[in-house]
Amino acid sequence: MHICFVEDTHLHGGTQIWVSEAMRSFLEKGHEVTLLAPEGGFNAKDAEATGARRVLYDYDQVVEEDSKSRDIWIEGLTGADVAVCTVHPPREGFHCSVFAARCIEEAGLDTVLVPKTGTIVPEYKREFYAPTQKIRWNVVAITNFTREALINTYEIPGDRATLVYQGTDLELFTPSEEQKAEALKRYPLPEDAGPILGNVGSFEHRKGQEDLLESLDRMRERLPKVHLLLVGDGPDEEMLKGKVEEMGLGGHVTFFPFTREPVYVFEVIDLLVLSSRYKEGLPNVLLEAAAMSLPLVSTRLAGVPEIVLEGETGTMVEPGDVAGLADAVARLWADPEACRRMGRKGRCIMEERFDKKRQFDAFLEHFAAISTRGLKA
Repeated sequence: MHICFVEDTHLHGGTQIWVSEAMRSFLEKGHEVTLLAPEGGFNAKDAEATGARRVLYDYDQVVEEDSKSRDIWIEGLTGADVAVCTVHPPREGFHCSVFAARCIEEAGLDTVLVPKTGTIVPEYKREFYAPTQKIRWNVVAITNFTREALINTYEIPGDRATLVYQGTDLELFTPSEEQKAEALKRYPLPEDAGPILGNVGSFEHRKGQEDLLESLDRMRERLPKVHLLLVGDGPDEEMLKGKVEEMGLGGHVTFFPFTREPVYVFEVIDLLVLSSRYKEGLPNVLLEAAAMSLPLVSTRLAGVPEIVLEGETGTMVEPGDVAGLADAVARLWADPEACRRMGRKGRCIMEERFDKKRQFDAFLEHFAAISTRGLKA
């Protein structure tokens, strides 16, 4: 089978890391893989050493939907049984899945377009998921919340919206003494700090790290030794560092750069805290932390309740609820046995439903089914 991945972004978030891992997995299983992505982006660079076919385009030029960009996209899509296109935000009227659909139709390709999404954004158009062109298509949702929204809000037929969880590498994300020792070298922290909170992800408005700092300011009244690891990078980094200084939180916050090895972060923290305000699906960081037997504190968004089971694997608050977030952390930390119980439960759920190796096979089985079933437009 020939799978084409379409990634219209330079970013290196959880989705892009999943694409890189999926490409390697599918290649190892003997499948042909093409990456259609912008020059200089994370996936384009990462795929260089994989053996995958790379077809690269100009990120700024493609929004013109000019003939050169069209020819490049058709080249990338030609021969693919399925084209998996992450549904990214539109830019300047351009949308990657709509353009991919147009290229497939104009070139008369038999490729099945698979818009893949974990996030529902109200202003997104139906055509981002369900192309109007006369081609074969099927939407993959990585959370059940998203699948239900696609069916109920966007009126996508149920047999065209398929749930396939992405999963996590459970062999890698398992606590060990060796990893713990290495983690303490990579992430030095104050000796008497506790609890150690971890927030891993892009530093941008939607991730709500500003809310988390406000919560931390409240927490330290009840938890004077609380410490937060902010791991990542992004457009809000300097603003967040300025806010830490402004609020006098320097002794309670440490910044660390983006990492491809977050397992070491999870080895040194006590609680994973996700403070996102909007635009989430089922964040990889929650799955990875659950696999590491960590209790989870998160805002209640999209597919988050599918892994953060209230009182079982963690607790949730509403987005933007600064006081609620502070209280949730303090309450959990006050009950060590509950934290241990939540950690064990999270690991069990990961083993039952979110094993990445099985999920890669599930994606391949789904692609094989839709590429041979002859879905009609």
